[in-house]
Amino acid sequence: MQEAEIVMLEESFAEVVAVRDEAAELFYERLFVHDPSLRAMFASSDMKEQGRKLMAALSLVVGSLRKLDTVVPALETLAIKHVGYGVRDEHYATVGKALIETLSLFFANRFTLEHRRVWTLAYETVATVMIAASNTSGVRELLRRSS
Repeated sequence: MQEAEIVMLEESFAEVVAVRDEAAELFYERLFVHDPSLRAMFASSDMKEQGRKLMAALSLVVGSLRKLDTVVPALETLAIKHVGYGVRDEHYATVGKALIETLSLFFANRFTLEHRRVWTLAYETVATVMIAASNTSGVRELLRRSS
């Protein structure tokens, strides 16, 4: 990513962090609108805590944009955990859609096409790493054995 894109992400995310609880709540609302079946994955979850985890993960990624290679191992570990929760590849597209929609609703007319492009690029980068990690033969074999 270019420096101007990173700065755009950092600045916009700083505004989101200022209202992180409300932003996380909006994100999960949008996620469940787009795929109501995902609600079952969170049935026993404290959604406020889940929102804090979401914001922590986003903070990790946004804070690592200049050195993305340092965050890859954490993303891979997170992806493997998510496989255990039942996350499938197609869920990443739904999460991305909910994230972009959340940002669009939050920023309203300040969420420009450039913001959308840069946030989409950042999310797709993260999702690509996580999908690849979740599809390693070792992860799938471990899940097959535990079933």
